[in-house]
Amino acid sequence: MNTRSMIFTLYGDYISHYGSKIWIGSLISLLSQFGHNDQSVRAAISRMNKQGWVQSEKVGNKSYYSLTQRGQNRIDEAGKRIFKLMPENWDGKWRILMYNIPEDIRHVRDELRKELVWSGFGSMSNSMWISPNDLQSQVNNLIEKYDIENYVDFFIAEYKGPHQNLQLVEKSWNLQEINDKYQQFITQYSEKYIIDKNKIQKGAKSDAECFVERTKLVHEYRKFLFVDPGLPEELLPEKWLGGHAASLFSVYYKELAKPASRFFESVFIAGNEMKRKDENYDILNHPYMVN
Repeated sequence: MNTRSMIFTLYGDYISHYGSKIWIGSLISLLSQFGHNDQSVRAAISRMNKQGWVQSEKVGNKSYYSLTQRGQNRIDEAGKRIFKLMPENWDGKWRILMYNIPEDIRHVRDELRKELVWSGFGSMSNSMWISPNDLQSQVNNLIEKYDIENYVDFFIAEYKGPHQNLQLVEKSWNLQEINDKYQQFITQYSEKYIIDKNKIQKGAKSDAECFVERTKLVHEYRKFLFVDPGLPEELLPEKWLGGHAASLFSVYYKELAKPASRFFESVFIAGNEMKRKDENYDILNHPYMVN
């Protein structure tokens, strides 16, 4: 698993609830559980620092890394989508973004496309992206981030035909491909959940092993952020597996939560301030978990 991506997962699922700051030594210890060495962790966190996701702070001879506001915003947005277990209600309107970005800044266009997919937009045609979800704040942030106000137009509209809303979905997303990925997740993790649940109940799975499994679980489920647009129920096919996968993720996550958090704290406590922990953080009921 990619080191940088794993660091994002650890910030989102653990570190952000402990003041969003961690000593590099603790981060190296945590990632060593997944086979990442000292050099790869330092290189990855350095790249994240240069990219504006984290910021560094020197205290004595120790280096600490905390999320920047940009990093915290991305973690918050991702967390709300990962732990949203049910589709949102739809207001019947479509959000449409159109752009005409000059060729001499095509790299901006390429980056914008990646961001739009991540946010849940679908490409209906070249330079025309749609979503049924309220993503206006995300669009405003992207316009500001890439300084593209002169090249974009954003609409909120109702579809009046001549076809049905479902046909707009078929043009913009490959839901069968996404459903197949959910099926693969369910097939793989249903069996793992039963095995791990029995081991935990018998005391045959260590806290470190539970930490590794829960982090891998979140890391794997997080991949759906890049493929599933989070469509409202009215626009989903009849045999949609997203809800089943979300329920499996939820029960498995909670089964691993206590021992995984015990291990994290046993590592974190050595070089960090436990007093920064969010007192309202409940490991069994994630603050973003919406039923």
